[in-house]
Amino acid sequence: MEETIPGPGAAQIAGQIPQQRGTVLLEAAVRYAEERHWDVFPGTWLEAVDGVQRCSCGDVACALPGAHPARADWATQATGSATAVRRLWQKQPAASVLLPTGRTFDAVSVPETSGFLALARMERLELTLGPVTLTPDRRMQFFVLPGAGAKLPDLVRRLGWSPASLDLAVLGEGAYVAAPPTRYGSRGAVQWVCRPTPANRWLPDAEELVPSLAYACGRDR
Repeated sequence: MEETIPGPGAAQIAGQIPQQRGTVLLEAAVRYAEERHWDVFPGTWLEAVDGVQRCSCGDVACALPGAHPARADWATQATGSATAVRRLWQKQPAASVLLPTGRTFDAVSVPETSGFLALARMERLELTLGPVTLTPDRRMQFFVLPGAGAKLPDLVRRLGWSPASLDLAVLGEGAYVAAPPTRYGSRGAVQWVCRPTPANRWLPDAEELVPSLAYACGRDR
C-alpha cells in the first residue's frame, strides 16, 4: 500500500508502508544492504498478548515497542552482507529493521513540524537531499554524511543559535535509526519522506542542511 505523506512539493516522496510481515521486513533489510550498502541488524518485534501488540522485550511500558535493539551487542551484529541478513531474519522473521548510524551515514533528527518547514525551504534553495524518514513519534531524520555530530555545535552557533536552545540532534556512532517498514507498536510505521533512490545515493554534508534545519527549529520553538 502506498501512502503519501502530506508536505510541500515533490521533495516528499511516498514510501511503502506494508503490513509487518516477515517476508516484507526481510526484503527491506536485504534491499538496504544490497542497494545502499547500509549495515542492518534485527531489533525487537511485536507479539500479540491478550489481543494487544506488545514488544518482544517483555516490558509492558516499552517506549519503542518492536523498534529497538534486542541485544546489547547489536553493533557487532550489524552487517552489510545480504547473505548474513537473510540468515538473521530467518531466525526471527518479524524482527524490526534497524540501521546503525555513524558508519555510512549519520541522521539529523528534528520534530516533524520543523522538518516539513525545513523541507520547503530546502526545495526553494534547490538543495540535494539524502533519504529522510518520519517516525511514528513525530521525528524526522535527515540522512547525511558521517561526522555530523562533531560539526553541529559550531554550525548552529555560527547561525546565531545556542545548540541547547534548538530541538536538533545528531544520531551518530553508537546510535541507530529504525527503517521502513518497522512499526512502533500500534502507533504506526516508519515512513520514507524522501525514499532512497539512485539520485540521492551520494549524501549531503550536514553543513548543507543545518542552516535550513536550524532556522525551522528556531521558528518552531
